[in-house]
Amino acid sequence: MEDKIHIYFMPGLAASSRIFEYIQVTHDRFAFHYLEWIEPDNEKQSIADYAAKYLSKITHQHPVLIGVSFGGILIQEIGRLIAVHKLIIISSIKSQDELPNRLKYLRKSGIYRLFPTKRLSKIDDFSKYEFHPSLKKKGELYNKYLSIRNEKYLNWAIRNVLYWSGNATQQDLIHIHGTNDEIFPIKHIKNSIPVEGGTHAMIIVKAKKISQIIETLLLDDT
Repeated sequence: MEDKIHIYFMPGLAASSRIFEYIQVTHDRFAFHYLEWIEPDNEKQSIADYAAKYLSKITHQHPVLIGVSFGGILIQEIGRLIAVHKLIIISSIKSQDELPNRLKYLRKSGIYRLFPTKRLSKIDDFSKYEFHPSLKKKGELYNKYLSIRNEKYLNWAIRNVLYWSGNATQQDLIHIHGTNDEIFPIKHIKNSIPVEGGTHAMIIVKAKKISQIIETLLLDDT
């Protein structure tokens, strides 16, 4: 019997693992495992030290790690600490060079510190109010997928996205990126597999295409 390919999924900033609910594969060799964000020790904790918190949660040798957006940054740091079969980042970056100019400006100016994370952390379940139907739907999606609202976590995460140094030469790294990504525009991204029309939320709305890419890459590699 062939060994299972164990895949660990890490969601994006402030998101829960529910964002992977539409990722499906047809081959029974794959076993899915889902990681969730945990609170950092403090707002200045390095992403490298934070990554060590996940070593006890990854219980299989040579796993495949898949991370979306900031989760893609985190799995690259975990990949420095353990031997992996493959790293797959989606809608993410490999180095500071892939940040758009507006995010580089936020880092340089320090304006990001004014982001109202305290207010965001106290947002109630606003999908229950009588908004316009389209806004109500957006509220429902927000509450479903972006469930991490801890102020300390949000401040820590934003800082680490902007200041992460990157590891663009990391081996066994595959980058899947949408051509319409509004957070990390593809014009700044090098050596990626493009998903036509994919936005920063394509892990949900382009899940079928991404599932096909992941399955093909991993089966061809065995």
